[in-house]
Amino acid sequence: MATKEIFHNTEELRKLSITVRKLICTHDYEKCETLIRSAMGIYPHAPEPHNLIGVLLEKQGNHIMAMKHFRAAWALDPTYMPARQNLDCYGTFFSSGMCTYDDSDCNTEGNVDNYSNYKVEYDADGVGHVVRRD
Repeated sequence: MATKEIFHNTEELRKLSITVRKLICTHDYEKCETLIRSAMGIYPHAPEPHNLIGVLLEKQGNHIMAMKHFRAAWALDPTYMPARQNLDCYGTFFSSGMCTYDDSDCNTEGNVDNYSNYKVEYDADGVGHVVRRD
């Protein structure tokens, strides 16, 4: 039962990411913010809504609050790569402006078009650790 609930939550959060991406592209920021804040209430321990609100805030020009939400997403799940990539991207003097909405935007072995200096490795106890790529 718990596995089914986790899958259901993951699917809903993935759909949220897709919807938010579309709303930001059409500059419907009010509807986007309402949707994300609702998800924050439903999934208070999930990093995805914080990462998405960070992307929205960055698009609106509120850099300081965006960085706070990216850090909150990273603190909720230190293996959540979209938050790490957004921190890397927007935490520099020369930001590329390419935001990371979800895992599909992250660099993985098969997705080398996007960059990331980090990868997730799991220890013997199954605890994820983010390490710098070689």
